[in-house]
Amino acid sequence: MRRTPANVCGDRIADPWGNRTPYGQGGQWPVRTDTCLAAGVAEDEVEAWVQAASLLHSDGDAMDIAVRDGRIVGVRGRAGDRVNRGRLEPKDLYAWQANGSADRLTRPLVRDGGRLVECDWTAAMDRIVTGSRELIASEGPEAVAFYTSGQLFLEEYYTLAVLARAGIGTPHLDGNTRLCTATAAEALKESFGSDGQPGSYEDIDHADAIALFGHNIAETQVVQWMRILDRIDGPQPPHLLCVDPRLTPVARRATVHLAPRLGTNVALLNALMHEIIRHGWTDPAYVARHTVGFDALREQVKPCTPRWAAEICDVPAAAIGEAAELLGTADRLLSTVLQGFYQANQATAAAVQVNNLHLIRGMLGRPGAGVLQMNGQPTAENTRECGADGDLPGFRNWQNEDHVADLARVWNVEPSAIPHDAPPTHAMKIFQLAEEGAVRMLWISATNPAVSLPELARIRSILSREGLFTVVQDLYLTETAQFADVVLPAATWGEKTGTFTNADRTVHLCEKAVDPPGEARPDLDIFLDYAARMGFEDKDGGPLVHWSGPEEAFEAWKLCSVGRPCDYTGLSYGKLRGPSGIQWPCTDQAPDGTARLYGDGVDWAHPDRCETYGKDLVTGEPLGEERYRSMNPDGKALIRPAPYVAPQEWPDENHPFHLTTGRTLYHFHTRTKTGRVPQLADAAPDVWVEIAASDAAHLGLAEGDLVEVTTRCGALRGRLRITSLRPGVLFVPFHYGYWDTPAGSTPVPGEAGRAANELIATLWDPVSKQPQFKTAAAALSLVERAAARPDH
Repeated sequence: MRRTPANVCGDRIADPWGNRTPYGQGGQWPVRTDTCLAAGVAEDEVEAWVQAASLLHSDGDAMDIAVRDGRIVGVRGRAGDRVNRGRLEPKDLYAWQANGSADRLTRPLVRDGGRLVECDWTAAMDRIVTGSRELIASEGPEAVAFYTSGQLFLEEYYTLAVLARAGIGTPHLDGNTRLCTATAAEALKESFGSDGQPGSYEDIDHADAIALFGHNIAETQVVQWMRILDRIDGPQPPHLLCVDPRLTPVARRATVHLAPRLGTNVALLNALMHEIIRHGWTDPAYVARHTVGFDALREQVKPCTPRWAAEICDVPAAAIGEAAELLGTADRLLSTVLQGFYQANQATAAAVQVNNLHLIRGMLGRPGAGVLQMNGQPTAENTRECGADGDLPGFRNWQNEDHVADLARVWNVEPSAIPHDAPPTHAMKIFQLAEEGAVRMLWISATNPAVSLPELARIRSILSREGLFTVVQDLYLTETAQFADVVLPAATWGEKTGTFTNADRTVHLCEKAVDPPGEARPDLDIFLDYAARMGFEDKDGGPLVHWSGPEEAFEAWKLCSVGRPCDYTGLSYGKLRGPSGIQWPCTDQAPDGTARLYGDGVDWAHPDRCETYGKDLVTGEPLGEERYRSMNPDGKALIRPAPYVAPQEWPDENHPFHLTTGRTLYHFHTRTKTGRVPQLADAAPDVWVEIAASDAAHLGLAEGDLVEVTTRCGALRGRLRITSLRPGVLFVPFHYGYWDTPAGSTPVPGEAGRAANELIATLWDPVSKQPQFKTAAAALSLVERAAARPDH
């Protein structure tokens, strides 16, 4: 095994990717062990190293937690892990400090006379259980809704799904994965009949071309960007295609960079496939053997020439042709997709076109040839597998009575106990129902919708609505928790045990290293306590939720996964205590896991087995079982064409800019953890606004000017950064809320805010129901000149 010296903390803010370890195509990524310990703590003073993995992105970077005197004092990358080979990114290296923040919640809070006051767990849970029972008795189970996270453990999601679906009987259960990974799941279902990533991170080692569609991997999956950089700097480097309106670190290293007009991704993909088909860069034998729908795609893209797309996308036709050649002539093509597609106009349709590209080229199921419809959160895959995201557990089809009956058998309930007469309720609809008064109790766990959802003024109005009983389960008194009727203090990473699955299906075990502060409890314990107090029973009168700890919950989940695409039956806590995570499906037939899916065709698209019967990619209307059976009777992969449809919102005279939002490398979501870490907070302390140099010159603006961005929904103020952004576009990071400002939980009424989602309208993709965070039309104005610049 080739190794490089350990990479101690150093200044990983200025140098986020660390030193290079180049390697060639088909080689094994060299080990580089990254370590960060608290000041004054030497490695030989660490009393225990406890196995874990990162909870601040979807990479699943494996690490060990350093413990001394009952406290977390640092982390070390795990050299033997397949995901990161010992590397850690800045959030991994520093964010463990947030566990020890002085403002951690340590006791439950209940609202009394308009104020949140401390109480004991019995009083808090009595209030929740009494409220639940009264509402279910008077209004029915649909009066209760749950909105969860992409950061809990598998065991916690599965327990929540059982108690919500079969205990209460509510269809209203979704996660904030709706904001980041719903389109990934939907695109995989539309193309392959089921969720589940076809590709593997190890495809980076073998690919000769890597295409990143709306995916700034350098800041979202930082360690895998290190892997790509090591390939680029090694022999036989892969060609890189980057599709992004910003000149990101990825774009700077790309062979071809396309910066299309926002909202035109489908037009661009249709032109790329037009060229690939025209040049004969397809795999006719693969298409005939493993797919249906190619003829319809060929007709759809026939008029979509590069010249046609250039007019729509405002990208040179020659550059589109160059990108098509890169994609069409690669021997091993890996594509990744993320929020630049998922949160934009025609989100699912665009992501599906990337799948189509791989299907017509036969680029699936072998080293270096695959698709990663990426996740944004560490446990987004578990939300989807366990049925905590609007689907049934185990990727079962809610419209298939046999699937529902099979789930009922696993849970030992009648099929009628599981709501399935309509689609499970997505998050945007849950909040709409709360606004209308149909949802009367909303339980929010490990997420912060008062900062992360669109149109924040509306969300604050919903959360403060008279008659809505809100429970918030979190680590800190977040902007959302300040609206709650009951606040439950939760344990977090390093303080509890459980498993989670990353974006390439790798399952890791994360073990408890230290006790949580005060009376904080693991989320699993909270859900188990609630289920016991509610007295949920199976059809024989036994406890519906019959496990008492994480390992028992994992074993229960394994029974639910038997024979499903996400089969975990070959895994155990003991096996996961090995040196590396393991990819599902893991069974007796595949005891070491499964690196890639669909190596010999599609397994789960048959009408009797598929997770969905599909939707119209323009309207979102369900196709229905009869139509699905007629178009795909043999269960092949589906090539699904889609026409380009212009965005609903477009710049005009009053709002001349496109506004897009996104991440910075140094923060995660609404900064509830990373904003409490000195190194990360100092690296990116406040919101900013990016603009192209030509636009800044035209408006007479300079670096550091205080500006105001306004849309039809709201306003935001931030300092200006002049970058190599596409002209006509503004960029604002979405991480910043109000907990660390004088306003506390809300902006001053009538004044511009700090949170990007003050600006975003309540629009969502008709197929995946994912909000369109990247389609707003905006105006920009000067508020105050930068201090170092004299007024004109």
